[in-house]
Amino acid sequence: MRVVIQRVSHASVSIDGKIKSEIRFGILLLLGVEDADEINDVEWLCKKISMLRIFNDANGLMNLSIAEAGGDVLVISQFTLFASTKKGNRPSFVRAARPEKAIHLYEQFISTLEAELQKKIFTGEFGALMKVELINEGPVTILMDSKNRD
Repeated sequence: MRVVIQRVSHASVSIDGKIKSEIRFGILLLLGVEDADEINDVEWLCKKISMLRIFNDANGLMNLSIAEAGGDVLVISQFTLFASTKKGNRPSFVRAARPEKAIHLYEQFISTLEAELQKKIFTGEFGALMKVELINEGPVTILMDSKNRD
């Protein structure tokens, strides 16, 4: 499971020209599910994300977690995070989980993160054509992969 974490001062997702979700301050998570992923990948990532200290404290140092900073979370499914570009010019997505598996783990990720943070998680719509807007603050962008835990 891969996630791109972006610290934002604003983020929104629109479907068919209508805003589905919007946050003012927090993190935007682009989540990719791999065929090899299981529930332990969800649990590990959610725990790690909830404790990740990427928000500034009173001294301007990144010492605060999303909960401590009081921010919101927007999660967007993004199977293209598993694109392989080794051969040719057209990306291959063979490592990305099939929708029937991916949607289950995507929903598990959302509910697990809600439990970790004890707050509502905002989302896009799995499988929909979405337009995502964001203002990346910092900029802070972090890539995490549940298969690279060492």
